[in-house]
Amino acid sequence: MNKIANKPWRPTAEQLAAAHDGLVPDLIAPGLRVLFCGINPGLYSAAIRRHYGRPGNRFWPALYAGGFTPRLLTPFEERELLSLGYGLTNIVARGTARADELSDDELRQGAIILECKVRRYRPRMVAFLGLTSYRTGFHRPLAKIGLQEERLVDAGIWVLPSPSGLNAHHQPADLARLFRALREATGERPA
Repeated sequence: MNKIANKPWRPTAEQLAAAHDGLVPDLIAPGLRVLFCGINPGLYSAAIRRHYGRPGNRFWPALYAGGFTPRLLTPFEERELLSLGYGLTNIVARGTARADELSDDELRQGAIILECKVRRYRPRMVAFLGLTSYRTGFHRPLAKIGLQEERLVDAGIWVLPSPSGLNAHHQPADLARLFRALREATGERPA
């Protein structure tokens, strides 16, 4: 019943178990300023069918702290991003408990699918939220956080750390600074 509700709700243990391999629909439109690309949905996100849905995920606070949104949005308000010129997708569509459940082949296949999306929708910038998945999926073992030299079709590429609460290498202040650097590099004014 709640699978696509627009108001916040928490999945049950059964719904979380059933969300393995579940999908979260892309939030995408032609000509976006930035297309944010995650690794893949976690089980919580797949259960509620919203990007970065788990309460401990730091994507929404980092997006706000980086100046992309005028207020802190919730996953259930994700559609508001389109009106701001931003979209959401993932390298791999299927939900898992942890990103390390994905194979290198899945990441590489997902990169091919993402390239097709970028070719179709033509965002100005693709911001990858996960350095290791970008390195693997796009055969860029030496990639670092920040702007990349290569492009994806015609879009610039910017790599950010994963905002997952499981990523202990980057604290919220680090994420805010890195998201702000992306916004400033794209010439976007604070929301």
